[in-house]
Amino acid sequence: MKNLARILLLFLIYLGLAMQTSAQGNINVSENEKTIREFISEWSNLNAEKLASYFAEDGTYYNIPSSEITGRENIEQFIAGFIRPWGSTDWEIISLLTEGNIVMVERLDKTVVAGKPVNLPCFGYFELENGKIKMWRDYFDLATYTDALTAALETN
Repeated sequence: MKNLARILLLFLIYLGLAMQTSAQGNINVSENEKTIREFISEWSNLNAEKLASYFAEDGTYYNIPSSEITGRENIEQFIAGFIRPWGSTDWEIISLLTEGNIVMVERLDKTVVAGKPVNLPCFGYFELENGKIKMWRDYFDLATYTDALTAALETN
């Protein structure tokens, strides 16, 4: 009977430690999710400097299918050029998954260029380190974007 009590006690201690570890992991997950939700929301302000501030100094942005951009300053310059023709944008989160330092987001980017909508379904894969984006890979169909952008610019 003592052995059974001892085993039960060890199991309860193990269970308590497992729950504590899980709760600590959720704090980290919540912070990473919060950072990415804020980052996505910030796009509506069209401020390249503010957007780049979410990246680690040596962060990398892969705007698939384009080449990678590394370094916060380079990312800021890229974003500034990319958003230059945009009148406004609102990124709608369709689904978001978080696991540790990884955040994955399915989005619909609703952008207005020359008064016309340019909507783009996207998938973003983020790796965070110390509360900053270390790496972001954004996947989308380039033809969908360029066709909508061309149509918007041709009508004006």
